[in-house]
Amino acid sequence: MPLPILRPLASSASRLLDRILCVLGAVLFAQGPEFIQQYRQRLEGRLDEARLQLSQFQRAATDSGLTLDQLMARAGGNSDPAMGRLGAVARESAARVAHLTAAVNSLRDASPFTRPFALLRHIDPSIAHATWSIYRPALPTTLDGLAYATVGVVVLLAFYHGAVRYPIQCAWRRRTARRERLLAKV
Repeated sequence: MPLPILRPLASSASRLLDRILCVLGAVLFAQGPEFIQQYRQRLEGRLDEARLQLSQFQRAATDSGLTLDQLMARAGGNSDPAMGRLGAVARESAARVAHLTAAVNSLRDASPFTRPFALLRHIDPSIAHATWSIYRPALPTTLDGLAYATVGVVVLLAFYHGAVRYPIQCAWRRRTARRERLLAKV
């Protein structure tokens, strides 16, 4: 007989859990655009530094009457190990600028829903780690943030209703039907 008393409590608890999951989904998923934005700022800062370093090599090449490629080839082909290493550093700097530029352009050109995939495709683990170590959660007030928050609400509610609530309801119905069959036999 305590079953009729528990039904309204269970219904109220379920509605409350739905609301909590809506808020939780919105807040959690809205962090995606915020993390990407903070990562992109850090990425662009690294790109600026890499360009500055490369421009110093370019200036040294120009002052020597060479192109950057000629400077790298001469330094790399030099028998002095220090000069050979300098050529390698210049090549690494040029490659770093190209890699970071591609990553920045990929993030900049991606739509809000393809941006996480662009991030994953070009992620720099050291930049991601540095971003995460100082990451500050925020609720973006952009359309991107609203879209991600909406997706978060839908995903968490779908998970709750499909993987938690529905199986429990099915089990409860089976238990109730079994109990009714047993009582009908008596």
